Amino acid sequence: MAGITDCAFRHFMKKQGAGILTTELVSANGIEHGSLRTRKIMQIEPSQVPVGIQIFGECPENLAKATAFCEEKGADFVDLNLGCPVNKVVKKGAGSAMLKDLPKLGHTLSLMKKATSLPVTIKIRTGWDQNSRNALEVAHVAFNEGVTWVAIHGRTRAQGYEGLADWDFIKAVKEAAPLPIIGNGDITSASKALARLKTSGCDGVMIGRGCLKNPQIFKESLNLMQAHTKITKKNLYDLFLELYKSLVLYCEPKILNLQIKKFASWFSTGYPHSAQFRKQLFTQKDPKDLLKIIEDYFEQIAALPQKDTSDEAFLMGGHG
Repeated sequence: MAGITDCAFRHFMKKQGAGILTTELVSANGIEHGSLRTRKIMQIEPSQVPVGIQIFGECPENLAKATAFCEEKGADFVDLNLGCPVNKVVKKGAGSAMLKDLPKLGHTLSLMKKATSLPVTIKIRTGWDQNSRNALEVAHVAFNEGVTWVAIHGRTRAQGYEGLADWDFIKAVKEAAPLPIIGNGDITSASKALARLKTSGCDGVMIGRGCLKNPQIFKESLNLMQAHTKITKKNLYDLFLELYKSLVLYCEPKILNLQIKKFASWFSTGYPHSAQFRKQLFTQKDPKDLLKIIEDYFEQIAALPQKDTSDEAFLMGGHG
């Protein structure tokens, strides 16, 4: 989730029960050219382990070099992004565009494996479009090159983030794949996480934007799976304060206010007057007034239920 799963957010999510963490997209070309911004994105802390660095790019050699660099930076595994649908990524042949050239993909994975002693994993989509859903073929290529697991987002590149993730397709790939499969897409509650895990047969499920509106989704999912009971939700403002401490600890001052506004907005989805609250947030410049607005709103909704707004465009903006 580009612009979201930075060091601060991962620090917070680990405290909320997240298991395996992954960085936001890291450009292999940026690593090759010594970009300071790229290296900042790669920041990981011991408290976040196990954590992988997710890389993207179109050049096999650069991806191999980036893989070796990820090991130097302390990653527990290296994940190759084959799912990003954004035009500026795919037009260069990276992201989900790599699903269209399996021989090149096999060569790329081979170079990456030779460059590191770490596990190499991949995150894919079901295919480029509805007529070329080749996730199973990709899984076989990955297996042949020694990839540890394949995570599948249940939409094609052509779909972007529209429609629903196709979990029947993910299940079919899992049943025929020669390596572990992790399912991803539209997991917005603990009950959905557990249901998808059981019905798909996947080795695990991956949660993306579901944690933006419910940061306790990981704890809830684990508790539901192990004890079949619900956990008591924390006060939303208390949760936000935990995140705020992480943001202050790891964020650059120039983006701190923006991050505060973004996450407070996501936390508010599904509650009364959330659109008005978000508008108020993004017109506020003073940090102290900003935190007061957030405190007042979260205290007002403390006892209210959160509606399911999973299909709301606000939460479907290319980061799930």
